[in-house]
Amino acid sequence: MKTKRQFLHLTALLALSAVSGVAQAQAPLSLLNVSYDPTRELYAEFNQAFAKHWKAKTGQDVSFKQSHGGSGKQARSVIDGLDADVATLALAGDTDALYKNGNLIPKDWQKRLPHNSSPYTSTIVLVVRAGNPKGIKDWDDLIKPGISVITPNPKTSGGARWNYLAAWEYAKRKLGSDEKAKDFVAALYKNVPVLDTGARGSSITFAQRNQGDVFISWENEANLLEKEFGNKIDVVYPSISILAEPAVTVVDKNVDKKGTRAVAQAYLEYLYTDEGQDIAGKNFYRPISPKAQAKYAKQFPKLNLFTIDQTFGGWEKADKAHFADGASFDQIYTKK
Repeated sequence: MKTKRQFLHLTALLALSAVSGVAQAQAPLSLLNVSYDPTRELYAEFNQAFAKHWKAKTGQDVSFKQSHGGSGKQARSVIDGLDADVATLALAGDTDALYKNGNLIPKDWQKRLPHNSSPYTSTIVLVVRAGNPKGIKDWDDLIKPGISVITPNPKTSGGARWNYLAAWEYAKRKLGSDEKAKDFVAALYKNVPVLDTGARGSSITFAQRNQGDVFISWENEANLLEKEFGNKIDVVYPSISILAEPAVTVVDKNVDKKGTRAVAQAYLEYLYTDEGQDIAGKNFYRPISPKAQAKYAKQFPKLNLFTIDQTFGGWEKADKAHFADGASFDQIYTKK
């Protein structure tokens, strides 16, 4: 009799444990994705797709919080304590800061996911008023007198740094030296009436507030503007531009503290799946998978693109030469 009672008691404990385990496994999770300015639409759609996938795979609900702003400013927010599970910033240099200035991720973070942890790419284009009344065709048109240029602040915006370096390299190739490129970019910034903190702010300044003749823009942001303001703007592809490679990472220190590493890792890996790549293409980012590239080929013109590594020796050297305190941007802009 005692043995039977012990058996029933053990059975009850096991059943209770099983129920508790299921409840624990299905407890909802929340992830914070700290991203840069123009990814709002991309991640709004991607988050829904991943939540559905994760629920089907694990039975667990996952919800998302998004934070958007200038990429450099976002990186500093994470370093200062914003508890991001993942960071999906505009450039690897901003992500590197999470290691260098916060010890939040390992030094070799870029090796943890394919394509140097860049699941999609973009480039920099020129957005002009409908009919292109100022006849803007290439970078050198941006330094002409009377041309008002809208671009964000390279001190706070990752997109602005891509813009700056694209213009610099164009001038260096055309004029033959870094010194002449510096003069060219200085002339360009003399035509910039206001520096917003991020790309989306500059987009609003140009498209909604009707300031400026030309907006130096992410390609995906330009396409979104064309979709919304098609009869008011045109997109001009310059003769040469930069291959922008936004980077993604799990923020190790935070996910280990919060117990969200597994779902955060799966979240980023899902960007590389067929569905993730399709969502990137649909939102005007250049996918890296051949299948999605083929599907969206018509919306992405073939361009003469150079990379940050080829032309500037990587982000560490580019930051030191151009965007650190006292570097070329400060020298140019303080003389304005």
